[in-house]
Amino acid sequence: MSHKVLVIEDEPTLARLLSYNLSQEGYETTVIDHGAEGLQTALGRSFDLIILDIMLPGMNGFEILTRLRQNGIRIPVIILTARNAEEEVVQGLKHGADDYITKPFGVAELLARVSAVLRRTQLDDAKPADTPEKVITAGDLFIYPEKYEVVLGGETVPLRPKEFEVLLYLVQRPGMVITRDDLMNVVWGFDYIGGQRTVDVHVSSLRKKLELGQQSVQIESIRGVGYKLVMPKKLVTPKG
Repeated sequence: MSHKVLVIEDEPTLARLLSYNLSQEGYETTVIDHGAEGLQTALGRSFDLIILDIMLPGMNGFEILTRLRQNGIRIPVIILTARNAEEEVVQGLKHGADDYITKPFGVAELLARVSAVLRRTQLDDAKPADTPEKVITAGDLFIYPEKYEVVLGGETVPLRPKEFEVLLYLVQRPGMVITRDDLMNVVWGFDYIGGQRTVDVHVSSLRKKLELGQQSVQIESIRGVGYKLVMPKKLVTPKG
């Protein structure tokens, strides 16, 4: 059975983008463009996840969150916030949000966060205490997709979300030449208005942060094309 996702978003283009990409991944989506109507829909029907914009007509996202939690609705909620709106993020989490996405965002980030929140919600209570979390290893590099966390040589590497997504996409395709366009579309989204220079800047930053690992992955530049990730040894994904 597919997961049911309620999208409360009043900007038509963004609402269509969310609905389309979620539907492509098999989610059953309902889109509401008004705050009060969105709250009533959330209270009256069963959903597995809510994607909630903060700025809405009729009732803002903070009010919706508060009312949901006051009514005992524990449906996980991902809030949509403006870039650099740290106060919105803090307020959203305080009001009971489970995660957040800053606009503009790439399709990869959207789907990864939706999947992670749903997975976390389903497994947190049922998972035995000794069940290992998913991790991808490459030499002395440990990548935790569900937590957006990277550990290198025993130390956590402070990656920005887009740096993490670039690294994860490359690690999952070791030895393959990935074009800048591919990275741009997957990580930043097809509607991203920035240029390919954005990809180069993030890859350059990644390289600097991975230099400390003596047996870590190496990101090679393929002139005029893109990048290739070279593994120190065969990629290993421990069995759960």
